Amino acid sequence: MGYFAPTMFDLHGKVAVVTGAASGIGAAIATLFSRQGAHVVVVDRNPAAQFPCDVSSPDDVRRTFDAILAETGRIDILVNNAGVAHVGTIEQTSPDDLDRLYAVNVRGVYLCSKAAVAVMLRHGRGVILNMASIASLVGVPDRFAYSMTKGAVLTMTMSIAIDYVKRGIRCNCICPARVDTPFVEGYLREHYPGREAEMRKTLEQYQPIGRMCTPEEVASLALYLCSDEAAFVTGQAYPIDGGVLVA
Repeated sequence: MGYFAPTMFDLHGKVAVVTGAASGIGAAIATLFSRQGAHVVVVDRNPAAQFPCDVSSPDDVRRTFDAILAETGRIDILVNNAGVAHVGTIEQTSPDDLDRLYAVNVRGVYLCSKAAVAVMLRHGRGVILNMASIASLVGVPDRFAYSMTKGAVLTMTMSIAIDYVKRGIRCNCICPARVDTPFVEGYLREHYPGREAEMRKTLEQYQPIGRMCTPEEVASLALYLCSDEAAFVTGQAYPIDGGVLVA
């Protein structure tokens, strides 16, 4: 029989770095991981964050991870959650739009993962969890630039997983459908003033289950993938999509 810890999904003694953790999915992950005993390090571009950082900046990431290491002495878990979005087809995507999304969603994951891997290798173990999207698995209308970046996150996940599977580092990604975050509220206010309720219903109905995912539901899946209970899982993309992929 296998060994089961007295408390499942226990993160006591682990240092978990969560990017984009000031709101939405990142905040939910940080809150849950802390509740499960992890020493959570909140990284966000918000100046009020525990560790303010522009993940697209090599200097910022280097400075931030040096400071984290000086404070904690280790990094056991990295959740690459920081990201930005864009709505539009290729015709509605400017070179600046493409570069802006690439800088945060792709280069940010690369920079933070590279910094974390260097630390994890010293201890011979670690977990990296990336936030991809169902847009990395199927076509989503009007999400050209966003889908490009999330496809890159998916393949970075598989690359890190295969390169470090023999060295104690696991890497997976989560692929959510639409998640009910402050971004959604801002998007509805900006693009559909006076029609927010109507358009919210449209966003909800995109998922066959009839609603959007909650940040807490994504956080629960993240907890499993970053815990020792998932020690045999690496290089995988986990949809949490309310039935989109089977509809």
